[in-house]
Amino acid sequence: MSAAYSFDLRERVVGTVEEGASRRRAAGLFKVSVSTAIRWARRMAETGSCAARPSGGDHRSKAVEALADWLLALNRTEPDLTLAEIQTRLKKTHGLTKSVSSLWRFFARHGISFKKRPRTPPNRTVRMSGPRARRGARVSGRWIRTG
Repeated sequence: MSAAYSFDLRERVVGTVEEGASRRRAAGLFKVSVSTAIRWARRMAETGSCAARPSGGDHRSKAVEALADWLLALNRTEPDLTLAEIQTRLKKTHGLTKSVSSLWRFFARHGISFKKRPRTPPNRTVRMSGPRARRGARVSGRWIRTG
């Protein structure tokens, strides 16, 4: 993505237009496109400044942030819901279709994380300790009972 034109160049183009030159003429003098000169002159007339508007940032999460209280309450009442289940509930209750990754970013901003998989069951084998362990001997990687 290219950077915005300098504020100095913007002022000179708009200043030339304000002095009476056409936008096309000002664009030709300063080697910018005609549409750029038109936009800068229009912005100066509407707002009083020809400065560049902020660029970048997140423009899509406003709808999710508007429902922040509902989403956080849902997470508090049912903490075991997956992001896909939250996505389904969001669509059913509010008619809002958002991706799982967008919901993940919302919860990350609010300090809530989700496990990727359910908890694995505990291991079935239990190590022997105490007197039972002393009754065996290890031979070539296996325990052999001796007593």
